Amino acid sequence: MRVLVTGGCGFIGSNFIIHMLDSHPDMVVVNLDKLTYAGNPANMAGVEKKYGGTRYFFARGDIGNAELAAHLLTTHAIDAVVNFAAETHVDRSIHDASPFIQTNIVGTQILLETARAVGVPRFVHVSTDEVYGTLGPDGKFSEHTPLAPNSPYSASKASADMLVRACHETYGYDTVITRCSNNYGPYQFPEKLIPLMISRAKKGESLPVYGDGQNVRDWIYVLDHCRGVELALLKGRPGGVYNFGGDAEKPNIEVVKTILSALGRPESLIKYVTDRPGHDRRYAMDFTLAKNELGFTPAYDFERGMAETLAWYEANAAWMENVTSGNYTRFMTAWYGERL
Repeated sequence: MRVLVTGGCGFIGSNFIIHMLDSHPDMVVVNLDKLTYAGNPANMAGVEKKYGGTRYFFARGDIGNAELAAHLLTTHAIDAVVNFAAETHVDRSIHDASPFIQTNIVGTQILLETARAVGVPRFVHVSTDEVYGTLGPDGKFSEHTPLAPNSPYSASKASADMLVRACHETYGYDTVITRCSNNYGPYQFPEKLIPLMISRAKKGESLPVYGDGQNVRDWIYVLDHCRGVELALLKGRPGGVYNFGGDAEKPNIEVVKTILSALGRPESLIKYVTDRPGHDRRYAMDFTLAKNELGFTPAYDFERGMAETLAWYEANAAWMENVTSGNYTRFMTAWYGERL
């Protein structure tokens, strides 16, 4: 199988490419990535060395560039697209929604239509549980839960989901949508909760926690998510939507305290800051459909996944230092300001 992976230098995309190339000896991957601030080509250094020029090819570019996409899809005789490319950070979307609209909605539509036009057999679109909105203290999101996004980011992802769905319903194109809970693990850019807290705790800096810290997320180790997308790619029903979760609901404050304990840092580093606008209270995923149709179950519980994550960041301190500078530092200062 020959697969075009978009956003393959980002957190989940890079883990997916590594997993697929190592697990499928006959697979060829073309990685299309714009290399925005969170796209790190260093994530693919090992892949380049091992598979570059034979089973792995990289192209720098925008998913909204139809000419480039068509060239890659036809030149490499692509069998399927797996679309990870997206602007993903809620805080950034609140600050400025325009890049999210351009990449997540317009870019997805252009890539989708280009793939359909040149005859790529399958299009897998990677989405998020945030399109469902928020839950109360009980219940879980299923694939039939109405979409009710509450942030510019989640609204842009819900819009993309609807475009992908419409392409299947209108034209009969073979599309699959996956929606996943909060990921964590190697290569995650440190604007997200877990790597941010690891980075700041190791430096003895304050750890900003929104509101009362009781917002609940269902955490999934990134390799479990990659396995889910793999199953959706290889076995998913045309037009299907599949939820993936880690069966590990945790309040944010519990996650932060777990990191502090593991690193031997005091809880006095925690600093509660003003909650962000429209902050969803709770996410939880029902992945029964994925279990029944695809055979998906998470292999990592939270304790094992967090141990693996902490060990990776400890062993890759240079990677962390490299990405926690420049654009990232300016954004943190602009967003949190004196609250830190």
